[in-house]
Amino acid sequence: MTQPQHDPTISALPLPARDDVPEGVRRLWDKSQEVFGFVPNVFVAQAYNGEQFQAWWAYFNLLVNKEGHLTNAERELLAVVVSGLNRCTYCAVSHGAALRHYSGDPVTADLVAVNWRQAQLPPREAALAAYAEQLTLRPAEVTALDLEPLRAVGLDDHQILEAIQVIGMFNMTNRVSTALAMVPNVEYHAQGRGA
Repeated sequence: MTQPQHDPTISALPLPARDDVPEGVRRLWDKSQEVFGFVPNVFVAQAYNGEQFQAWWAYFNLLVNKEGHLTNAERELLAVVVSGLNRCTYCAVSHGAALRHYSGDPVTADLVAVNWRQAQLPPREAALAAYAEQLTLRPAEVTALDLEPLRAVGLDDHQILEAIQVIGMFNMTNRVSTALAMVPNVEYHAQGRGA
């Protein structure tokens, strides 16, 4: 096993060497480099425990990156609302870039990251953001009745469950990213902002 490197600008814990991660992690790093031109810091920092990272990534990828019941923009909206509320710099910036990409609206994406109420969201998106805020900040107060505003804007049960799962995933991921003091890759800051 090679000596792990430590880069406090990426993570508070050591970073694994390429030879010390499972083959699936190395393939993900290579694919990221090919598609994005960089390897997201989260893929390196969390890979220090390679098997756990792969399990997290499989579920995260299924919820956020695959075809689902919500649109990509709606899932990224939830990610940014939750990450902004949790003050998770890594996720607010990286998923802010994804929201800009899917929505085509950099102004709204930036507003959502700070205060979604100032973004003048359409009713469906506002209901999703309000529920994300409630489940993130006041989970002990949530009841089944809190799903009614989501139904009122046309969300079906599959979409509601997916929203809950995405909100839960980002609350967990935010805490891991924050605890590791992860910083977003510089490339995220310019993504989705036009020429």
